[in-house]
Amino acid sequence: MNEPKPTNTEVSCISGDSSAAERRRSARLKVTAIAAVSALTGGLAAAWFYRRTLTRLQHAELNGRDSNFGMSDEPDDDGV
Repeated sequence: MNEPKPTNTEVSCISGDSSAAERRRSARLKVTAIAAVSALTGGLAAAWFYRRTLTRLQHAELNGRDSNFGMSDEPDDDGV
């Protein structure tokens, strides 16, 4: 039972440089964390903006302003 000895490249692939794999994992974790924080920040900004906009619309409705935006009550040229 003669087993062939692994070559240097096979040994390096098997044992590998664990620090390189650790660096890749660390970089991937950093990018994932940055993407998650960015998505969360964007979501919060959008929610704040639309909440403010909806509040303005609700207050405008409560103020009872005329929806004709300052148009006079006089009939138009065509009599309507």
